[in-house]
Amino acid sequence: MPSDQQVLEARMTAVHADHARALFRFILGLTSGQRQTSEDLTQETMARAWRHVNGLPPTAEETRRWLFTVARRLVIDTVRSRRARPVEIGVVDLTWAATGHDDTADTALATWTVQSAFAQLSETHQDILRDVYLRGEPVERIADRLGVPVGTVKSRTHYALKALRAAMAP
Repeated sequence: MPSDQQVLEARMTAVHADHARALFRFILGLTSGQRQTSEDLTQETMARAWRHVNGLPPTAEETRRWLFTVARRLVIDTVRSRRARPVEIGVVDLTWAATGHDDTADTALATWTVQSAFAQLSETHQDILRDVYLRGEPVERIADRLGVPVGTVKSRTHYALKALRAAMAP
């Protein structure tokens, strides 16, 4: 007689075999063809099914409905979380700024503009821009040093750049 664990494993194997392919296609449609996201969400749906294998509906049809409902909610949560995140900003190109070899008036004015705008920023914004762009520290290291999440460092960087641009605006 099989153990309870073996019964659960057999049930989950059957659920995966019966529904994984259709579930993936369903999620692929909801994610506009984003394969990697669809694979991740299919895996997460199956992981949730495994965690609730004892509570899965008894029939294949009801189980499929349960899986598709979980998958749809995961897609919705993924879309919402992406909208809530601030847009990541690439490295600011400051190669046009003075390098010490060019004494033209335009370069001097550009350098003065950046330095003046930078001086108007709060200390927190100045520190984060120095760490990220001038020192080139990875955001993970900055987050560890400050004791904050990586997302906080990215958010602070975003708002510091926004403040710098505003300070440089004519």
